Amino acid sequence: MFIGHFAVGLAAKPAAPKVTLGALFFACQLLDLVWPVLVLAGIERVSVKPGATAFTPLDFEYYPWSHSLAAAAVLALLVGAVTFAWCRSFRVGLVLGALVLSHWVLDWISHRPDLPLAPGLETRVGLDLWGSVAGTLIVELGLFGLGLWLYLRARGPRSRAARLGFAALVGFLLLVYFANVFGPKPVPGTPAVAIAGPALAMWILVFWAAAVDRPLRNAARDR
Repeated sequence: MFIGHFAVGLAAKPAAPKVTLGALFFACQLLDLVWPVLVLAGIERVSVKPGATAFTPLDFEYYPWSHSLAAAAVLALLVGAVTFAWCRSFRVGLVLGALVLSHWVLDWISHRPDLPLAPGLETRVGLDLWGSVAGTLIVELGLFGLGLWLYLRARGPRSRAARLGFAALVGFLLLVYFANVFGPKPVPGTPAVAIAGPALAMWILVFWAAAVDRPLRNAARDR
């Protein structure tokens, strides 16, 4: 999934209204923020295999350190513990930790059986929502719409700067999503660096979300 993960981050705002959207996006996308770094380091592997799924030709050959259930659980506990130590809020720690784990759950729904349970285990799981392009679009766009509604209902942008920044972020996410769905696909032989390198741009979305949320917190001053 792509925007499905961001949908969960948006939807978590009512449960942690004082947490910046950047932190929520960081938590819900942490596995995908770690993954390209490990691919570029040669620790994990990805290639292009046409027909791997109807939705994407990417073949995630080996990624137990970023996308196994065990790795997701460890990262969730780590994020939750660090958050609690930082802000002394069990609730906020629980929300961010749950967001980290939600990434694996959504990937389990969308991926074909290629998700490992733990490093060293051969068993791989996945419900293969990506086997249907139409099904993936319905589920992801539905989740994104619900996430937007919950976020705006919890604390919609009040200042003009906040509204414009948030609208631009949402528009960009949708643009990237539809470009990936309907645009040109990578071809066999595409080097892993050409796949994982652009994925590092995901970090920009985290900082963008944090910047967008800053005017929301200061909106009372803008009125």
